[in-house]
Amino acid sequence: MRLSKEVVCLAFAFDAMVTTSARADTLSDLEAPFLNAIQSGRFGLALGLTFVAGLATSLTPCVYPMIAITVSVFGAHKAKNKAEGALLSTAFVLGIAALFTPLGLFAATTGGLFGSLLSSPIVLLGLAILFLVLAASMFGAFELDLPLGLKNKLARVGGLGIKGAFLLGLVCALVAAPCTGPILGFLLTWIGTTGNILFGAVSLFAYAMGLGLLFWLVGTFSINLPKSGPWLEWVRSAFGIVMVVAAGYYLRNLIPGAFTVIERSPVFLLAALSAIAAGIALGAIHLSYRDSAIGSRYRKSVGIGLTVFGFLALIAYFEALPPGEKIEWLKDYGQAKERALEKKRPLLVEFGASWCAACGQLDRLTFSDPRVVREARRFIAVRIDLSPGSDSEQKRAILASYAHVGLPLVVLHDQTGKETARLTRFVEAETLIEIMRRVP
Repeated sequence: MRLSKEVVCLAFAFDAMVTTSARADTLSDLEAPFLNAIQSGRFGLALGLTFVAGLATSLTPCVYPMIAITVSVFGAHKAKNKAEGALLSTAFVLGIAALFTPLGLFAATTGGLFGSLLSSPIVLLGLAILFLVLAASMFGAFELDLPLGLKNKLARVGGLGIKGAFLLGLVCALVAAPCTGPILGFLLTWIGTTGNILFGAVSLFAYAMGLGLLFWLVGTFSINLPKSGPWLEWVRSAFGIVMVVAAGYYLRNLIPGAFTVIERSPVFLLAALSAIAAGIALGAIHLSYRDSAIGSRYRKSVGIGLTVFGFLALIAYFEALPPGEKIEWLKDYGQAKERALEKKRPLLVEFGASWCAACGQLDRLTFSDPRVVREARRFIAVRIDLSPGSDSEQKRAILASYAHVGLPLVVLHDQTGKETARLTRFVEAETLIEIMRRVP
């Protein structure tokens, strides 16, 4: 199956247009309908929602290296027709499912925290380096391909045919793991708490099928895509910039509070948009490093720098808390619990992390709501931060004491210390207020 490097760019283009809307909000919104479908016995609907959640997950930055690796290997195998291309793509997707399903069940039955990989600085740094390397390839520094020796080894173990595609799917499933947190964390929690391993396995298989749909489409229908024209250089540059921004996004998790200093002000928003516009005007996209003129290459470098800075600033703007009064969060769980019992006040406990998209939603949209802030004044509120640089064994032990897998987790205790409610997904301010008002 012949997949050109330009196919990577086209897949990236499609990904970038929908990534923003397919992140935490889409995934989190699928959790409640899934649970309702399970409780009402509509298992087909539940599986359909799980498949859609997998598809939404495939539209996140973690798919970039997967697509690149897939194209590198499949590009060396020339399919005779679309049927053969579809067969190889199907084997690849089944490889993803073959690894995802048992690993997901293992994580659920052992009670591990899914998504905790993104609390590791080593993993974050590795992802950032990977994105930067792929960006360099998009800018023309080198052509992405696997070494000939590695291709020969793949060929000997079942190689670039059906067996090789299946094995490649097994490997690529690991690369996608960091992006699966929001909905898969919910699935693992449900499997672990209900013990329904059989339906859990089927659900995870459906999730893997949704996750692999994008690769099946790219692998099956990309044979006759156009391969020439100046627009390809522009697409490559555009998504080289996307990858650099993705690298910066992961690295920001290594700097606690990196985005918290940003205020959501019109001046800051205008500055971010201006930087993006100036970078594109200078030549971040339309100029090429293949140009022999030093001035053109210099302009492109400055343009890329400005554009990346502008996009990171734009992300920081949207992740910043809105202006206004905030909940006064304590950081010491033991001290907060003791104070709540002593003063006979309810206790509000939030577990969160910078890599948890739904946690960020709660902070920006729910806990910052003036009505929630007012209601929270009668609570003793404590926030347990599991972000890189703030995580610790002691905090993990506190999370484990609540017998919960994954983030987010918000727990409410009454005046006697008894747990009265818990939230494991994003909820609107109105919902949280109703729950808080029922806590004595």
